[in-house]
Amino acid sequence: MVYNLPLRWKPCSPHPPSYPTSPSATSSTPVIPGAVEKMTTVSKESDVDVLIIGAGPAGLMCANALAMAGVNVRIVDQRPAKVPAGQADGIQPRTIEVFQSYGLGERLLREGNQMHMAAFYNPSPSGGIERTSRAPDVNAPSARYPFEVTLHQGAIESIFLDSMKAHGVVVERPIVPTSLELSESEEELKDANARPVKVVLKYLDPPADAGDSEIVHAKFVLGADGAHSWVRKTLGITLDGEQTDYIWGVVDMVPDTDFPDIRAKSAVHSHNGSCMVIPREGDLVRLYIQLADRDVVDPVTGRVDKSRMGPERLIEVAKKSFAPYRIDNAEGHFDWWTLYIIGQRVAAQFSVHERVFIAGDACHTHSPKAGQGMNASMNDTHNLAWKLTHVLRGWADISLLKTYELERRKYAQDLINFDKQFSKLFSGKPRTEESQDGVTHEEFLEAFQTFGLFTSGIGVHYEPSPITADHYQAAASKLIVGERLVPHDFIRAADARPYNIQDLLPSDARFKVLIFVGNTPDKAQAARVQMLADEMVRPDRFLVRFGKGHSAKVFDVWSISSAKKQDVNYIDLPPLFRPHWSHVLLDDTDMYACAGGGGYDAYGIDKQEGAIVIVRPDGYVGMVAPFERVKDVDAYFASFMTRA
Repeated sequence: MVYNLPLRWKPCSPHPPSYPTSPSATSSTPVIPGAVEKMTTVSKESDVDVLIIGAGPAGLMCANALAMAGVNVRIVDQRPAKVPAGQADGIQPRTIEVFQSYGLGERLLREGNQMHMAAFYNPSPSGGIERTSRAPDVNAPSARYPFEVTLHQGAIESIFLDSMKAHGVVVERPIVPTSLELSESEEELKDANARPVKVVLKYLDPPADAGDSEIVHAKFVLGADGAHSWVRKTLGITLDGEQTDYIWGVVDMVPDTDFPDIRAKSAVHSHNGSCMVIPREGDLVRLYIQLADRDVVDPVTGRVDKSRMGPERLIEVAKKSFAPYRIDNAEGHFDWWTLYIIGQRVAAQFSVHERVFIAGDACHTHSPKAGQGMNASMNDTHNLAWKLTHVLRGWADISLLKTYELERRKYAQDLINFDKQFSKLFSGKPRTEESQDGVTHEEFLEAFQTFGLFTSGIGVHYEPSPITADHYQAAASKLIVGERLVPHDFIRAADARPYNIQDLLPSDARFKVLIFVGNTPDKAQAARVQMLADEMVRPDRFLVRFGKGHSAKVFDVWSISSAKKQDVNYIDLPPLFRPHWSHVLLDDTDMYACAGGGGYDAYGIDKQEGAIVIVRPDGYVGMVAPFERVKDVDAYFASFMTRA
């Protein structure tokens, strides 16, 4: 199958050249004008395992994960440089955990602003607005980072770019794809070592002595090229949903204001329309400003006319909504601004034959005010990257890649359903005596708190599938299969040093096998643990059967005892459960009783009997089982992994 679409170029503009569906859209960035007037000359052909088209957050998350895993990956983008300012900027608690799993969390926290508090403003009986309440910004009890981080998209991209560079991968710019060909051979499509995708890339600024096009033969291709995705359109994948009537403006600036909650996330409902305040790094603040049709719609054509609204006029609208509080631009210039209409759409499919994938805004668009766009996008490719790695290494059957669409499209649909409710509440008029069908503060606050688990990313739940088997959920009743591993502090048996378990289980493409060995000083339990170890080292068990001759590359084994530090020597455990002295943990407090303890209870695991917990490479619980059901753990891995 050959997919071709004509390229349409537009001149560069100091303002966003198209009408984006959300500030996180990257495909609206202009390309170099006049680049296609030259004759196309193919300069070379090349092979690659994974070609990523689009270097926004979704593409960079995937490229970085694959580069860290040693995968042969290339990433291209039409932009001549990364985003300098603006675009998406909010990182949710679960996404902070994901950054930390790649060793990037500390930099994110150091450079970004933390939002801990939310404030709510509504019409005052005396005119203008007044504060109705304050509340925690995040309503997710198990969040390791119970706050949001705000940092502009360009800075977030830089975190990935620097990490990728350390692994020998850089973004190739400015480059666009011009055609995509996918083999129709069933045999080739099912062969993970084949390269059934052919993409023609056009260099927009080629060297004078070289051709301007390249043919790339790829095993897999990812389209992470924004809401107006060339890859999605080229493949004929529809983006299904609807566009609302809600029109919003966004502006980034340093404010001069007496508004008391300018450094908190603030939801403002006024008779003039709604606003949201998002504090940013340094002194920057982002304002989302609801606009009326009269502000931006041409009365003659009935279409949105961006020339009718600029950042100065956006501030004039905001001033009316913030009254009696004053708000102005302190520095006289704007870091970034845009307009958008809320569109809520999900792609009909997220891949074609599990060879060409789409991710991020390419497959779902929604309003930005709940801070989901960039988070959903990066978590799409966090989900996909380890699966591509396993298939490329020959560890897993290519059928594993079907679970990407299974898991992430269901999430995207849930996200759109949430967004419809939330954006309607946020964009609706406040309830007054004259407008009884408006939104009450109580309704909005309840929705804000009810949806907290979802918006934080903490409550994301993947349904049962080959990689989420919940048959023995009772063995660890509070570690929900299909949800991320709940963070908790344990201490290392060898030296009583406390660690958050998430920091010990990085996103390194390995499955984590956690053996909660129970009360190991008890002789009867010690005998059960030894029997389990003897069983697991058999050739027909998963560690050997799918370990490819060196199981430590595929599986990372840890043991966690419920005993006290005074009663345990880590060397007493079977060698299988202490592959390294650092891999034995205790559910006890540290030497100063400051951290640790209570982990078995928090996870719903019997302190005497213990349990087996399988954590997927993306940090989600794949399976839990009692000691006696090792055969079922074998069957779990056999459903998608290949034999040694």
